[in-house]
Amino acid sequence: MTKDVIALTPRMPDAWSVLAGLLSGGPDKLVDTTGEGAVVQLCDPAGRPLVAVEAPMLVQVPGEAARLFGAVEPPVPFWWTEARATTGVAEAERLAGTFAARVAALTGGTAWPPEAALSVAVVPSEGVGLAPAPAAAQPAVDVLTDKVAVVIMDRPVVAMTAWLSDAFRAAAASGRGLQIVTPAGSTLTPAVRDALPGWPSRWVVQDERDGYYDGRSGAVLRWQEGMFSTVVHPDATEDDPRTPVAASFREIAPGHFQGAGERQLAVSFRTVHPADDRLVLGGALETVWRELTGEAPAGWSTAEPANLPWSPARLTDVAHARSPEPSWFVVVGSPERPGVAGVRVTRTKAGVEEDVTLAFGYGAHEEPPLDVLPRLAEVLATRHPLRSMLVQLRKARRDLAVPARFEGPGVPLAFVLGSEEVRAMPGDRARRTPLSVQPVTLGPKARPALYYPFPGDPSDLSGWSDFERLVRHLKGE
Repeated sequence: MTKDVIALTPRMPDAWSVLAGLLSGGPDKLVDTTGEGAVVQLCDPAGRPLVAVEAPMLVQVPGEAARLFGAVEPPVPFWWTEARATTGVAEAERLAGTFAARVAALTGGTAWPPEAALSVAVVPSEGVGLAPAPAAAQPAVDVLTDKVAVVIMDRPVVAMTAWLSDAFRAAAASGRGLQIVTPAGSTLTPAVRDALPGWPSRWVVQDERDGYYDGRSGAVLRWQEGMFSTVVHPDATEDDPRTPVAASFREIAPGHFQGAGERQLAVSFRTVHPADDRLVLGGALETVWRELTGEAPAGWSTAEPANLPWSPARLTDVAHARSPEPSWFVVVGSPERPGVAGVRVTRTKAGVEEDVTLAFGYGAHEEPPLDVLPRLAEVLATRHPLRSMLVQLRKARRDLAVPARFEGPGVPLAFVLGSEEVRAMPGDRARRTPLSVQPVTLGPKARPALYYPFPGDPSDLSGWSDFERLVRHLKGE
């Protein structure tokens, strides 16, 4: 199982600290660089990497180390230096641990996980054998076949790190799926869950009883024909596949959200801006955040951890520099109110589109601010180029982590159709709906947006049937 070791330090590791860390395998280890110099590798005599070390990153957002692996972090700002050991090589894992331990010792910091960074002594690694390329050619990929790239991660929370983001891009560019293998008990961040495309990409969970299963569907998996794929039941037919589901997926773990009364308020919306030099992105997201929490987002980045203080102007600069290629960002809130958003910015014929998926977590004795939803819809519809918005409430973990167990669907609370979408529909279709509750008009009567509330008990899943009826009606079906 691949080991990621991270040094958290109040000071930036200088050249001497990094050099001391790189000498953890003795002076005869080869050093190479990749990623345009952003990744340094310790290699065996054949040039194959034992340990890959990313450039130190300055984290200016509190709570990210606690969110992603439960570490006690230094006061912000602090430096995050990550080393990744080659899969299945014990000496490589010790090299990564010694590297992090030396860097932490020389800069007054700590290393995670603590048990991996207990020694600063030189690690004997003569004669260590490694798997050949092509897997080693991509630092984040452990197994490469003609169908999938497999990433094996031994972390409590699998985040959309720069390593993993590179693996997603490399797999997509080569026409392969990406399969993430974790031990039982690991969780995903919402960013990783939402980034996983369909088959053959999947989250593969190791399990004592069933071997492996899909962390999102529970289907029992086996390694066959160059990838993890579902086990076929001997009596399966095309109409009734009878896919076995892992027992662990169906069980409710101790302290799981269904017993703790935890919930998530999920908001997804899309805006379309005119493409001009005055455009500043992130305004609608900040509006939602302030309305629901009373404060702005805490930080953002192009990968996890989110290391930069919230700044719509800087986010816009990055998206503009990458255009016409799409951009993806993660946005996080303060530790007191868990909140994570994924923002995808795309240049289209209509303009610049922002697709946002946002969730806030609430404990058993915390009430989501559902009473502000009509005002939130009014502000978005009148001050931002909103096209549509959907708000849901679901029983799920307060910390927003995605477990490898069944989580029930949320229920829709409200749907908003922006003024441009309303105007594009023929006649009064948007206003005359099959629902018992009629839409509320938002904004000026000449160019109104429409707010569709879904009344009733949020635990009643029948709200989805109303939502589906509404969507079919709006599409003219």
